[in-house]
Amino acid sequence: MSLDWTFFNWGIIQDYVLKGLYFSIYLTVIATIGGIIFGTLLAMMRLSGNKWLEIPATIYVNGMRSVPLVMVILWFFLLVPLIIGRSVGAEFSAIITFIAFEAAYFSEIMRAGIQSIPRGQVFAGQAVGMTYGQNMRLVILPQAFRNMLPVLLTQTIILFQDTSLVYAIGAYDMLKGFETAGKNFGRPIEAYIAAAVIYFVICFSLSYLVKRLHKKIAIIR
Repeated sequence: MSLDWTFFNWGIIQDYVLKGLYFSIYLTVIATIGGIIFGTLLAMMRLSGNKWLEIPATIYVNGMRSVPLVMVILWFFLLVPLIIGRSVGAEFSAIITFIAFEAAYFSEIMRAGIQSIPRGQVFAGQAVGMTYGQNMRLVILPQAFRNMLPVLLTQTIILFQDTSLVYAIGAYDMLKGFETAGKNFGRPIEAYIAAAVIYFVICFSLSYLVKRLHKKIAIIR
């Protein structure tokens, strides 16, 4: 089967792919924000020294990190409707699943960032009467975010790549757009080649920017 290079044109991108690309970006942004917030709470629970907080957070993080993302997506999409008695939709399932799953990875990143802050600063905050929450919010977390920003952004790039897994539940992401175009035009090989090229260009460009940012942060330090 020969390749049809006329398949690679802006019309295909505009008619089939942009809608999926918008959802992939939207899912990435929402899952990153939600995952960082939830993940930071999990990290604080694991470092709190309170077993009632530490043990559940540890079980959640290790449990999520031990299961493939595509399985979590399928479990939520298939089991939740059975529990609540109605469909929740592919897009909503993808958003909730990604936030819950990525929080486990962002939690480990934030935990490492918090632990990278010298203990002297923690003790200084305690010495002036700050509570654990105040110390974290005003002293530790701002520095941890700055230290771990390149790693957080790298995880976000991985998250963007993982958005292609929502294809398994029928959500219309960028990969689904290319797949639909390939079926409609009878050119599945060209469609998947185009999808691979677009994913590579986006992820390589973002990785380059993260590398530049990492160098700037290193200079500031």
